[in-house]
Amino acid sequence: MPAGALVGIAALLFNALVWGVSWWPMRWLQGHGLHPLFTTVVIYALAVAFITLTRPKAWGYLFNAPVLWVLVLASGLTNAGFNWAVTVGDVVRVVLLFYLMPVWAVLLARWLLNEPLTARAVARVGMAVAGAAVVLWAGRDPTAQTVQPTLLADALSVAGGFSFALNNVMLRREQARPAEARALAMFLGGVLVAGVVGLGLVAQGLAPTPTPPAPAVWGALLALSVLFLLSNLALQVGAGRLSANVTAVVMITEVLFAAVSALLLDATAASGAMWLGGALIVAAAVLAALRP
Repeated sequence: MPAGALVGIAALLFNALVWGVSWWPMRWLQGHGLHPLFTTVVIYALAVAFITLTRPKAWGYLFNAPVLWVLVLASGLTNAGFNWAVTVGDVVRVVLLFYLMPVWAVLLARWLLNEPLTARAVARVGMAVAGAAVVLWAGRDPTAQTVQPTLLADALSVAGGFSFALNNVMLRREQARPAEARALAMFLGGVLVAGVVGLGLVAQGLAPTPTPPAPAVWGALLALSVLFLLSNLALQVGAGRLSANVTAVVMITEVLFAAVSALLLDATAASGAMWLGGALIVAAAVLAALRP
């Protein structure tokens, strides 16, 4: 295998590792009084500040390309949904439902990219939907009388996965735009969407008013922001050295990293049915990545 391909795979594995284990610092920060939505605001604001200092022209590109604001919204919903979901739900369940991307990608690519709706695409959608049904059935609570945290986590996971698919389709559609403008759009989305939703929760009394974090918490926020910046860079390095299908297959290892870390840290109660549903979802994602 060429050295460039090995570097690309290593970069993508690093990206998948960061996202696969990001649930742990999110929960740690929540335990120190910082809601995951406000955690998202802080770490992405630091990333926006870095881009502003090193690539100030990115703002001009962003304001001169209104279509990039779709990317702002998609990225913001992705990060707000995923980061919130992993703090209130079963980690493995959240990641599996988030990876229903083959369903959304087929529909969005048909709508935005005019890609044909083939029999194979429909089969992948059916496989992913069947897997999601099994995962949802495995986590049901027939005795529940009120809305459970699991329901919130499920909704956030599915919505986040849809937004991530839209994010990826828009990146593909607008790939001619400067990289710094697309990066700024994605990080800015995390600040704006998470911030608006977080303040809305505070106004409704559903989340505590954020207070200035302790010095140790600021250190964790800074470290997490650096990790997300590096993972974004790693994604660009990997995607630039590998074909799109190889990139997609390697990125699915995020499910593995999340599952292993959750099992080691007792953050999941995955059952046999959930693993079966997860296998169907992951298989659909792999088949989507390996399509011609």
